[in-house]
Amino acid sequence: MRGPIDPEKLNLMKAALPNVAFDGWSPSTFSAACEEANIPENKAKLICPRGAVDLASTFHKWGDDQFKSSFKKQKISELKVREKIKKAVELRITISSDKEAVRRGVVLFSLPTHAVEGGRLVWDTSDLIWQLIGDESEDFNWYSKRTILSAVYASTVLFWLGDDSEGSAETWHFLNRRIEDVMTFEKVKAQLKTNKYTKNFNGFATNILKRIKKPNKSINTNLPGHLDIH
Repeated sequence: MRGPIDPEKLNLMKAALPNVAFDGWSPSTFSAACEEANIPENKAKLICPRGAVDLASTFHKWGDDQFKSSFKKQKISELKVREKIKKAVELRITISSDKEAVRRGVVLFSLPTHAVEGGRLVWDTSDLIWQLIGDESEDFNWYSKRTILSAVYASTVLFWLGDDSEGSAETWHFLNRRIEDVMTFEKVKAQLKTNKYTKNFNGFATNILKRIKKPNKSINTNLPGHLDIH
């Protein structure tokens, strides 16, 4: 779990937002943010060595923080898992009213040089959603749940960016269909486990997958050689 966002970095990011719609997460946006925040650019480069790329990453993480705070106030304990996921994805997508900043971020993190980080940001959002709805997976399911939800979340964001329907109604229909696809897939998996032709193989595969454990959160990520793009 990452720590809180650096206040100066957050200040720069917010100062950049008015220019993102026009210039994207670009060097010119970074320069304008420095001027708006009254921070010398050489000092700002110490805070954000990659300039606007760091600000775009901060924007996404800021959205996660806002989502986390808002979601904890929701009354979801009695809802089914699929309804919890649906509510969480809807809230995370709409927590930011600046659709253009999201659009520009998607463009930036789709570039080959930043695609790995973009994927990591989406993964972290999916991980956060599963944590908030109470996922207790310890084995391979920890990974499969987050992989599937990452795909659902990313595709829904892309649909939302092009959706001009009232209240983003078409986006939520799209999300319902994606979740239904996932539920269908899970039903097929359950059927294969009881099928006499596949249950022996499934039993063998399950024994292997149970040995895969979720990441150890107690590892000291400050050790030399540890790559952390947060």
